[in-house]
Amino acid sequence: MTTPVTTPDSGPAEAPVLLTTEGAVATVTLNRPGAMNGLDVATKVLLRDTLADLAANDDVRCVVLTGTGRAFCVGQDLKEHVQHQREGRDDLLGSTVAEHYNPTVTTLLEMPKPVVAAVNGVAAGAGASLAMACDLRLVADTAGFNFAFAGVGLSCDTGSSLTLPRLVGHARAAELLFMPRTVDAEESLAIGLANRVVPAGDLAGEAATLAARLAAGPTVALASIKASLAYAATHELADVLAFEGRQMRRTGDTEDHAAAVASFLAKEKPTFTGR
Repeated sequence: MTTPVTTPDSGPAEAPVLLTTEGAVATVTLNRPGAMNGLDVATKVLLRDTLADLAANDDVRCVVLTGTGRAFCVGQDLKEHVQHQREGRDDLLGSTVAEHYNPTVTTLLEMPKPVVAAVNGVAAGAGASLAMACDLRLVADTAGFNFAFAGVGLSCDTGSSLTLPRLVGHARAAELLFMPRTVDAEESLAIGLANRVVPAGDLAGEAATLAARLAAGPTVALASIKASLAYAATHELADVLAFEGRQMRRTGDTEDHAAAVASFLAKEKPTFTGR
């Protein structure tokens, strides 16, 4: 089922965000191909709110984030930004970080289910940051990343100062942010930006297969692993071990764990319900 998420002034064909559900998988598609899926205010609001709704929906057990056309997302819509400057609304650049980018990246990083970025084309600026905030990245062989902030005289945002060093290390993150360039798919795989590179024509199918596998997994366990990885990145060993212990107790009480143990004893493959 495809649901266009619309603004009051837009019709379904013009919706900047599309939501598709297939079983327990929800796919969120940025839908401004003419603007290379640049993030204007309307798109940022809809993306933020759509992801928040999915995070709270227990029927959704995996989320895919992708784009239409030849770009995944080129970040802030600079045409809209220039228009705001002409109107004397310079404050909007700062306020959009707090109102749009920060809540969106927080939802991606803390969503209690896996999130897969299906990077169909160039991901630049905040668009690259959104991809970095997902748990896994499938990248089309024609796609690439560009952390373009410094190129337009801006600092980095959308969590990239945290997520990028986690993936590629501090020194390489500094290089990519200080001296922006397009990192192609092959290099992205080599340095850790991509989990897997696939032919562009196969991306949607490969993403659907991966998402279906994750959605059929032990959702509470996957959420706990995700939370543990995030916690370990900013805490000391003793705290990390204590957090892991709490997550182990949490997952040990789930129906999925009980079913998995029973299936192991019966030499059968477990079926997980996400509870």
